[in-house]
Amino acid sequence: MKSSRLLPVVCLLLTGSLALTHASAAEEEAGAVFVMTNAASDNQVKAYARQEDGLLRAAGEFSTNGNGSGGTVDPLHSQGSLILSSDHRWLFAVNAGSGTVSSFAVNGTNLTLIDTQPSHGSSPTALAQSGDLLYVLNSGGNGNVSGFHIAAGHLHPIKDSTTNLSDTATSPTSLVFSPNGRFLVVTETATNKIDVFRVHENGRLSEIAANASSGATPFAALFTPDGTLIVANASNTISSYRVDWNQNLEVITDALPTLGHATCWDVIGRNGRFTYTANAGTSNLSGFTIGRNGALAAIGNTIVGANPAGSANIDTAVSGNGRFVYTLNAGTGAIGIFSVESDGFLQRIGEVDGLPASAGLNGIAAY
Repeated sequence: MKSSRLLPVVCLLLTGSLALTHASAAEEEAGAVFVMTNAASDNQVKAYARQEDGLLRAAGEFSTNGNGSGGTVDPLHSQGSLILSSDHRWLFAVNAGSGTVSSFAVNGTNLTLIDTQPSHGSSPTALAQSGDLLYVLNSGGNGNVSGFHIAAGHLHPIKDSTTNLSDTATSPTSLVFSPNGRFLVVTETATNKIDVFRVHENGRLSEIAANASSGATPFAALFTPDGTLIVANASNTISSYRVDWNQNLEVITDALPTLGHATCWDVIGRNGRFTYTANAGTSNLSGFTIGRNGALAAIGNTIVGANPAGSANIDTAVSGNGRFVYTLNAGTGAIGIFSVESDGFLQRIGEVDGLPASAGLNGIAAY
């Protein structure tokens, strides 16, 4: 979300107050949540132990060996700046200020820095992983993507993998692999395009296919387990698509209103049954069911969960068991905690604070 010509600034202008919920250290640790500070000097990842009831307790902080961009609320304008590998063994982070990507080995809530490599572009802001492939989105300049092979957590640049996007000044914000790893999708907010690449066996990419987005300002792309592409649009809508072998997108659900403001992030939960958008301008979440054909339908009156006013929930993550959704509340320096009900509604069960408020936080990952 870098183009001031097109993007709603409401994603950026938010403040608020805090509450506090901590889980007892005696409770069984069931998983973890990680948050990136994006600090301009010594970017760090903060780790939290997830208890069986979904509540969190602080468990450590780890340097990325790089620098973030700093800033206030949502300076990276991206989804996927901090990601876990699909098997939860590795954590990857961007260092937008130093133009690098870092990899960590994950052992519960403990992180061990393995590697830090140049991103082969300026201002890396998002990542995507599939098998032994990692791609980074560099949003600076005209924007590009560049690939690495992952070997025991080490990042090995793929020769000739750096690929430009569709045009100049594209303002790209997310990238994602299809579940089978055969396609890589990039959203361009300034051009209203969704780029689709085929992924070759050597890890390099095909020629680009730039598809028109069905909703204005496509921001965050995710795939369901069965291959439906879900895109949250900063125009406060959500869309779904099929991807064909020729890299074309077929619209399944046209721009469906989220009824929130500053819709810029999304997450898929409960085994691909539901998807949620984070609406930073209204500090709430919208919920939708995902049909077998990929069609989206609003859950109830669409708004299914809310953080305190001014939270500015700019990103989301879901626990590995699908039972909990976490929001990164950058305006107040907190993590919102929600349980996922059987009907898709979200029940707010707490919040953990202690993060720097309006200080550049970006990126949340969970298992």
